[in-house]
Amino acid sequence: MTEPLPLAGITVVSLEQAVAAPFATRQLADLGARVIKVERPGGGDFARRYDTTVHGQASYFVWLNRSKESLTLDFKTPEGREILEELLAGADVFVQNLAPGAAGRLGLGAAALQERYPSLITCTVSGYGTSGSWSDRKAYDLLIQCQTGLLSITGSPEEPARSGISVADIAGGMYAYSGILSALFTRATTGRAPTVEVSLFDALAEWMSQPAYYTRYGGTPPPRIGAQHATIAPYGPFTAADGRDVMLSIQNEREWAALCAEVLGLPALVDDPRFATGTDRVAHRAELNAVVAARFARLGSEEAGELLDAAGIANAGVNSVEEFLGHPALTERDRWRDIEVPGAPGPVRALLPPVDLGGVGPRMDPVPEAGRDTGRILAGLGRSRADIERLCARGVVDLAGPYHEDMPGDILPTQDNPA
Repeated sequence: MTEPLPLAGITVVSLEQAVAAPFATRQLADLGARVIKVERPGGGDFARRYDTTVHGQASYFVWLNRSKESLTLDFKTPEGREILEELLAGADVFVQNLAPGAAGRLGLGAAALQERYPSLITCTVSGYGTSGSWSDRKAYDLLIQCQTGLLSITGSPEEPARSGISVADIAGGMYAYSGILSALFTRATTGRAPTVEVSLFDALAEWMSQPAYYTRYGGTPPPRIGAQHATIAPYGPFTAADGRDVMLSIQNEREWAALCAEVLGLPALVDDPRFATGTDRVAHRAELNAVVAARFARLGSEEAGELLDAAGIANAGVNSVEEFLGHPALTERDRWRDIEVPGAPGPVRALLPPVDLGGVGPRMDPVPEAGRDTGRILAGLGRSRADIERLCARGVVDLAGPYHEDMPGDILPTQDNPA
């Protein structure tokens, strides 16, 4: 029997855009929270237009926004602000990642909201925090990668490289999500609703701690060496005779001895002073890599993997994204589900959330069209059909989805159609 979702009954109102805040709230929606995504009339979240690869929808948006309700609302107008305040009065969590300073100018800063709604948990996602000389700067993922030094240690010796995913946004979204969960627990156990604040810079700075320690106390930063590990050797890809790369990782002296004896066929290499310790192997990385590469050049990739497995050495093929999509760790464990996406001729495949809760199945509801839920949400706040039509005519809201063509009485909340 499936248990109720753990956040059922929790309402989240989010003035969100792009990646970080939507990632946090999607994970809350996965756990059953009602997430009302407030979007701009006339197009909604600009991340909807990052690309058009998923049947006309942006891949980022499809990933980040399933199971949410979309309300298009110009909350800078008096009528729009009144609607937003009504929603906040009944919400448990408010999330925003507006431009620097915008929330405060609109009276939506954490302190102002807590004074009006003491039980409301507020979560602010910013670029560089809300204090200090950098607080008013715009911040995008790649800029944060630059400022935290990530680019200086990512890439080849000749050229830095951006991380292939939006790592600063993802880090910020994860800390916002965990912070909100912690705040909900605090409110449930103490009655106090703490504020939550996360900056993308702080989130990625935490993930940069190991290179920071290495640099501060070692005197030099980790080198930029492509797909190899900066402080462990051998640890990286080696090309087999069939042209495929095999990644291997040596983590300790037992594995090093096994590599020498069982894979390289050079047991005497263990006693070579150039490679006696992990630090020595890093210092003589080029010589060591040449020995490993020469052996791999005589092995097929499958044979190399089998030898490494037999020696107890972690290894993996270097997959393409296409190969990842069919990975047995996903297919054999039934990690794919179908979700609905606006405009798609059929279901779109989506990965289950990575955390499995025993007896609880995550919610995997459709990705909303911009304004899909506007009519129903406004009706739930007591607005009549005439009120909704007037707000639409004045540009305060947009209507889309099943309530666009007509708005009969069934947009009013009922047991089968809750607001």
